[in-house]
Amino acid sequence: MRKLLKSMLTALLASLSRSIVRKYTPKVVMVTGSVGKTSTKDAVAAVLAEKFYLRKSEKSFNSEIGVPLTIIGSKNPWSNPLAWLSLFGKALVLLFLPNDYPQMLVLEVGADQPGDLQKILRIVKPDAVVVTLLPSVPVHVEFYTGPEQVREEEFSPARALQAGAPLIISADDSFASDLAEKTKEEKGEWATVTTYGTAEDATARIEDISVWLADMEGMVNGNVQGNEQRNQQEKQILGMQAKLVVEGRPYPLTVPGALGRSQLFAPAAAIATGLAFGMIASEALEGLEEYTTPPGRGRVFEGKKGTLLIDDTYNSSPAAVEEILASLSLIPQEYAKRKVVVLGDMLELGVYSEAEHARVGHMVKGVADVLITLGNRAKGISDAALADGMPVEKVWHFGVEEGEKPGDAALKAAAHLEQILEEGDVVLVKGSQGVRMERIVRPLLAHYEDISGLVRQDEEWQKR
Repeated sequence: MRKLLKSMLTALLASLSRSIVRKYTPKVVMVTGSVGKTSTKDAVAAVLAEKFYLRKSEKSFNSEIGVPLTIIGSKNPWSNPLAWLSLFGKALVLLFLPNDYPQMLVLEVGADQPGDLQKILRIVKPDAVVVTLLPSVPVHVEFYTGPEQVREEEFSPARALQAGAPLIISADDSFASDLAEKTKEEKGEWATVTTYGTAEDATARIEDISVWLADMEGMVNGNVQGNEQRNQQEKQILGMQAKLVVEGRPYPLTVPGALGRSQLFAPAAAIATGLAFGMIASEALEGLEEYTTPPGRGRVFEGKKGTLLIDDTYNSSPAAVEEILASLSLIPQEYAKRKVVVLGDMLELGVYSEAEHARVGHMVKGVADVLITLGNRAKGISDAALADGMPVEKVWHFGVEEGEKPGDAALKAAAHLEQILEEGDVVLVKGSQGVRMERIVRPLLAHYEDISGLVRQDEEWQKR
């Protein structure tokens, strides 16, 4: 009965949303890909808001229910019947009364299973598409015949573009480039491609990536002049920085309050999108002043005992872990007494799970001084790190015991972590949604008010 009701509500939402789009004809920018969609969507919306009156997807509303919620302009009603009535009432008002509807919708779209994006494309078609990353082993591959089928589905919104429409892809992503070339050969006249990334031929090219550092006197780039007696607490990691080159001209690009090289790709994709819509680089960069990295995506917080927490707990995949570990190695030793890495299960990898967890474990040695793993799959990470010679006294694993919720295991890991922390430690926490890694970060925050900056703090999520 519950499944039938959900199916009926989904069909009604789709029908109403389709009619709303047909009535108001907003420009639709779709953000797709396997990694970094929400950050990219937020950055794209910040840039395009300089030129257009727009609405963007809230949080990660990227499903056949989430996309209609954005089109209607409503929050998730969860299981509240009154909220659902209000949602449908709002949709009917939009359809039958005049409204000041946005000129543009910036929609994040995602697929958990085959056919998910086709359901969304039956509701709304894109006028522009931004593709983030299509990795060799993508998330949700467990439900597909293999990685290629996932990449094909994630790229499918681009195939729906009309001739001359903007397509923005990573110049570093060979899978996206190959799919774009293949589609062009099939269709002939097709989209106009704009690129971003570190590749030499990228339209919006990123150079000189580094961690944005400062001491208490505000000297950046790790340029601490003299006085080697400065203690660890005086040093700060402010975020990420790089140089963005557009048409041969360099611009400073900074992302405050978050760590990870990938933090720079979202704003670079947004700049490329702005260029595709006729904006100039300086205008697009002004829009980025309103951009903030979403919760759970590498955000930096002050932790207890004079530590620094890197909260990357929204989700996890092999490509994302590889990227954040590479970023962690960019932090100079004087800014991190120890690098403590806390990694949870990477879910929905199917037959690739064992090999990919082991591969991540082999990446850890040389980056982490201390490793803590959480979840039954993540034991493969700690086992591989130990096999590589990481000291056994520096590695801990917390499995999820029978009858125990993953969130309970996360709290046990947090309690242990708090015991072993030392002043000056930099702590990275990352794992898939199912192992609830945000429950490790929360009790380690130095300031209670920072809880509002964590992911999955809604009352409904807290019940799970």
